[in-house]
Amino acid sequence: MEPQRAWVATRKGLFELRQRAGVWAVERISFLGEPVSMVLPPTGGGRMFAALNLGHFGVKLHGSDDSGVTWSELTTPVYPPQPEGEPVAGVAWKLLQIWSMEAAHGTLWAGTLPGGLFRSADAGQSWQLVEPLWNHPARADWCGGGYDVPGIHSICPHPTRVGEVLVGLSVGGVLASTDNAATWATRAQGMRATYMPPERQFDPNVQDPHAIVRCAAQPDALWCQHHAGMWRSTDNAASWQELTDVPVSNFGFAVAAHPGRGDTAWFVPGVADQMRVPVDGAMVVNRTHDGGRSFETLRNGLPQRHCYDLVYRHGLAVDDAGRQLLMGSTTGNLWGSDDAGDHWAAVDVHLPPIYAVRLG
Repeated sequence: MEPQRAWVATRKGLFELRQRAGVWAVERISFLGEPVSMVLPPTGGGRMFAALNLGHFGVKLHGSDDSGVTWSELTTPVYPPQPEGEPVAGVAWKLLQIWSMEAAHGTLWAGTLPGGLFRSADAGQSWQLVEPLWNHPARADWCGGGYDVPGIHSICPHPTRVGEVLVGLSVGGVLASTDNAATWATRAQGMRATYMPPERQFDPNVQDPHAIVRCAAQPDALWCQHHAGMWRSTDNAASWQELTDVPVSNFGFAVAAHPGRGDTAWFVPGVADQMRVPVDGAMVVNRTHDGGRSFETLRNGLPQRHCYDLVYRHGLAVDDAGRQLLMGSTTGNLWGSDDAGDHWAAVDVHLPPIYAVRLG
């Protein structure tokens, strides 16, 4: 059997790990010393992608056709010229970061700061801005959350319906298209932004989802870790229900959906909201098996004293069987579980701050 593989995107490079006999170890390092904002494991066509944010030198995108042994630079998404009278809400039409990437049905998607969605039909050789979303009237209300500008951090293509995709924005709520990105509708009904004045708390355009994930086998089931709590949808985001009986904390950034069971998900809680550390210095993961009606708090193998790790939106990953989990933090710690989170073990590496973890 092939060993399990994982890719960890960090502030100082992209690390490929392999698990043999239950032990994870670094096998390859790419882009050492450079910030890797997102990685997409090999797609159906065999190509994988790494997005870099080089600050003064701009955003770069690289592709590999041999699972990361060699890389070549690809075309980077480019915004069209900014019309006279822009920017809306002070947002310049300039690529600042590739924050998310997904591939489905022959289309490669990239979510960016400042809130643009790009698509490629030729494996990253060329890109087109999804203008119907960029020109959506709701964009006038979008604003920065963790960053100074809006950003698309979650891209959820429908696994069986070609042309259907959902995105999550900080701060801009949830939008979905069912016609190959030609038209878009808001999908944040039921979400509540407690940080807004009472009259705007249920406004779909000011919601701040931190991450949205979809169950692959039951795609109508979606989960959302929101700035103001946790939500679940069972009707493909037509409506959202708040999860209220949550131990430890309902604040956090990372969420993972079981690929085969729509009632199972994992969340990483923290102190809300500026502090952004584990509650009481104890690292835990909350897991539900019943659609969010109840949760187990998983601690076995995780540090329970003086732990101040933050797990970013893309820092928690689950494999296709729903058993193997990897979780990486901004402190560079990496933990793995082989039994769906019942037990965790620290991976014996000392990595740079971790932006994203992907299993392949």
